Amino acid sequence: MSSTATDVVRLLTVKGETLAVAESLTGGLVAVEITSVPGASKVFRGSVTAYATDLKRDLLGVDATLLAARGAVDAQVAAEMAVGVRKALGTDWGIATTGVAGPDPQDGQAVGTVFVAVDGPVGADSGSAGGGKVEALRLNGDRAEIRRESVRSVLALLLKELAGEQTGNERAQDTERNGGF
Repeated sequence: MSSTATDVVRLLTVKGETLAVAESLTGGLVAVEITSVPGASKVFRGSVTAYATDLKRDLLGVDATLLAARGAVDAQVAAEMAVGVRKALGTDWGIATTGVAGPDPQDGQAVGTVFVAVDGPVGADSGSAGGGKVEALRLNGDRAEIRRESVRSVLALLLKELAGEQTGNERAQDTERNGGF
């Protein structure tokens, strides 16, 4: 369990909000990381591992025209996956991973091309549908390293969004409740 996952679960708990995960290249590793944190059941509703492109369309509502035109490894696909899992599982926050872990390129994208996305109850000026954020990554390493770094990156993006929307007073109360850390 990472300290980032612990911080995500802690902040979601303090805020009384919930999370769902849509995963492709990470194949369930994000959900594993979150559920390794004690108390995660208070905030984690579930996940969809949509490894196949048709599942991204059918289960997560990713636009079929977008998938046909750009393939599954795309910033807008990641954004739509995060929105879709949030809607499908009825949560406050949705996060998503899509990319190429290797060993071969996919959809015209090189190994190490990854997109991570967060969708949540944040301002509409944030860069994707529904108040979300997308980060494009170019990762090095073998398949396992790319997948591990994708997990770390999507959780870090979510943590940044969660911490950014928390007011100073909420942070002070949370610090007091959790022994000053």
